[in-house]
Amino acid sequence: MTRHVALLKGGWSHEREVSLASGQECAEALRNSGYRVTEIDVARDIAGVLEDLKPDVVFNALHGRFGEDGTIQGMLEILGIPYTHSGVLASALAMDKHQAKVMFKAAGVPVTDHVIASRDEIARKHVMAPPYVVKPYNDGSSVNVFIVKEGQEHPPQEILRADWSGDEDLMVERFIPGRELTCAVMGDVALGVTEIVTDLAFYNYEAKYEAGGSNHVLPAQVSPKIYEKIQKMALKAHAALGCRGVTRSDFRYDPRGGDDGELVCLELNTQPGMTQTSLVPELAAHAGHSFDELVSWIVEDASCNR
Repeated sequence: MTRHVALLKGGWSHEREVSLASGQECAEALRNSGYRVTEIDVARDIAGVLEDLKPDVVFNALHGRFGEDGTIQGMLEILGIPYTHSGVLASALAMDKHQAKVMFKAAGVPVTDHVIASRDEIARKHVMAPPYVVKPYNDGSSVNVFIVKEGQEHPPQEILRADWSGDEDLMVERFIPGRELTCAVMGDVALGVTEIVTDLAFYNYEAKYEAGGSNHVLPAQVSPKIYEKIQKMALKAHAALGCRGVTRSDFRYDPRGGDDGELVCLELNTQPGMTQTSLVPELAAHAGHSFDELVSWIVEDASCNR
């Protein structure tokens, strides 16, 4: 019997447009593989929609809050519908960058120093010696991120603007110069390591999603020792939060200062982008999995009690 997949996309987070793109391409891949797919642009009536639809499985292509933070996962547990990616606790921990760092550090995954402070406090004075990064501690896609450079006299005043759409509390973390690297985990296997190269200030929203914003170097041109270390750290981070399915962990690597330099894990993404040019599908293809095969694997891995 053909399995019926309800594919959740869109929603109302900052990452709605990215989710719509991921969802559309995943739906097409699933249909190519013989699944019956119902695409749902998620609104707040989603529980009733799924109760009426009664799918065999949910493919969660949502990004950002409500779709990626354990909220929708808890609802699917209550409804008893098998779903993809990580479960309630792992999703909530990964979305909260402070809690994720606590778990990473306990598991032996290096992280950079940080503090959580209010917008007013951050804008009034440096809460950490520059250079540092100001960013949301529970959002994604590099929205509302500011880099304070060494020698910069004032903290970023943009966080006080009247149309601010983020939270009142933000994360301030020590800036790590160097290279942007990422590694995906598929089940219990670490895939390759990609270096992300951009001419922009950092790997921000434009670098991630606009044409020509960044280049992906796969495999990353680092030493075999560092390459393997990143893979091991990605597996450790995945396990530390109790993740399932596919995840992607992001790293900064400063090759200066010793044989190994400094390598830290910035965050883990439980619902990474899933267009055919996104990082995880590229890493899967490098490991020999086509896009259709990757998306089918994710569906077949779905369950409750994740």
